[in-house]
Amino acid sequence: MTLDRSWRKSTYSGSTDSGTCVEVSLAQDALVRDSKATRGEVLAFSASAWRAFVKAVA
Repeated sequence: MTLDRSWRKSTYSGSTDSGTCVEVSLAQDALVRDSKATRGEVLAFSASAWRAFVKAVA
């Protein structure tokens, strides 16, 4: 499910290799994962919940 999706690293992660960042994959939903554990657990959000989250933190 998550392996065939495109993932983007957070722009707040900077360009360092410290490994402290998240990645997001946007399709009909939003999936969020730890970039250090790409085969690990994934948080799933509906598109409307993701938009509300982004609006709240922007």
